[in-house]
Amino acid sequence: MTSEISPRQTVTFTITKTPRHQRERKTIARLMRMQPHIQKGLKMLARRRRRHDNVVTARSGREWISRARVTNLTPVRPGETFTLTITPQIIPDLKSVEAYLKTGKA
Repeated sequence: MTSEISPRQTVTFTITKTPRHQRERKTIARLMRMQPHIQKGLKMLARRRRRHDNVVTARSGREWISRARVTNLTPVRPGETFTLTITPQIIPDLKSVEAYLKTGKA
């Protein structure tokens, strides 16, 4: 798979099976979060959490912020697809999880 991938190329990946290890699931989720529309959604959700969802209380005369957890916009399950523009920095990540991904042209 990685032999046919070169930098500055736009490629669509499909998850073929669920990774066995947590580290592989995290790598695929990190790659999925590189999509521009996912980054925009995460930025909007972070802005909302900062304004509305965090709870500020007083503890010992100081402000204490109970922060809301981050929303997961990238589920790692078979059949999910994502499109990336390949850079040299992400090629090692793609090599490490190539057994779980199917490559297609974008």
